[in-house]
Amino acid sequence: MKTIKDIPLTGKKVLIRVDFNVPLDQDRNVTDDTRVKGSLPTIDYALKQGCKVILASHLGRPDGKPDKKYSLAPAARCLETHLGRPVKLAPDCIGPEAVAMADRMNAGDVILLENLRFHPGEEKNADDFAEQLASLCDVYVNDAFAVSHRDNASVSAITRFAPRSVAGFLLDKEIDYFNQAMTHPQRPLAVVLGGAKVSGKLAAIENILLRVDKIIIGGAMANTFLAAGGFAMGKSKIEADLIGTAGDIMTKAADRGVRFYLPVDVVAADRFAEDARLKTVPVGEMPEDWMALDIGPASVLLFKEAIADARTIVWNGPMGAFEMPPFSQGTLAMVDALAESNALTIVGGGDTDVAVHMTDKAEKITYISTGGGAFLELLEGKKLPGVVALEQTEK
Repeated sequence: MKTIKDIPLTGKKVLIRVDFNVPLDQDRNVTDDTRVKGSLPTIDYALKQGCKVILASHLGRPDGKPDKKYSLAPAARCLETHLGRPVKLAPDCIGPEAVAMADRMNAGDVILLENLRFHPGEEKNADDFAEQLASLCDVYVNDAFAVSHRDNASVSAITRFAPRSVAGFLLDKEIDYFNQAMTHPQRPLAVVLGGAKVSGKLAAIENILLRVDKIIIGGAMANTFLAAGGFAMGKSKIEADLIGTAGDIMTKAADRGVRFYLPVDVVAADRFAEDARLKTVPVGEMPEDWMALDIGPASVLLFKEAIADARTIVWNGPMGAFEMPPFSQGTLAMVDALAESNALTIVGGGDTDVAVHMTDKAEKITYISTGGGAFLELLEGKKLPGVVALEQTEK
């Protein structure tokens, strides 16, 4: 997969697919600019090469039609601040006005196309929509790892029409760190998985059983594994139809010599609320009408000891309902554990990313992925459509 550094760019119109799907407040100001900042190395490099830079992104789910609520104007303002130069917002991403703006560009100009999802062709991976996008540029650059697992026109189909297609620095870095962790890891390799559902990560667990030395399970998904081990989990969230599957996974892990860790205690609550009654109990003493909403302190200690000798640690999914302070301690303790380790540490996007940034430890994590869904698909052993498309253009 070639990158933007591997081809001549001077004077060319470069269309960079970025991920500016950023959170906004009521006044339509960007509240978290992590994704905008993640795109800067590729944009800066293109500008230094004397390019005309055209940026494309989606924002939210406008259902294939224009909606001012989902305009990328706030992202354009945010990017202007970071670049220190004007960023013009095109009124559309395709059509006569977008073409005219692109044709009038000079070297060093930056245009942000309006929301790609204002057109149904984006999510349908439509060739006609992709061809119109490609007509704006001499070079297409995919720098949006977080959407590279989607077969969208601006990620996949566009590579069939652009004169040249390559990866940006962010996409290249994401794939490189994942390969360091899962393809050629320093061992022991430990994977920490959390979140709500076993079903959402079943394929990932099945795949990583073939690769890892240790698996640590927390979050609500641990309840299903604990139930498979014979523990009564009260009113905790459990996927009853997957209890047998969870048991099979633990058996497979044992057969392969993979150490498999589950919580030994939990923070239980009588209801899912910040002012709920709480108690910390061993997993064998779960009150009948209560629910497990976080791992307990003994589990934190166990998990920290489990990763203490790891040379590579991959983490995807929180240890509890961390969005509520009473149930955040297990997740925050795992952030500390990774930050204090001497391992290569990679955190896989989404809620886990949010949890890390709740602390001051983000800089102590080796790499924080920008894409939850895309990262999970890599854990499942899948190839990302955006990466496959780039590889096919090279062939």
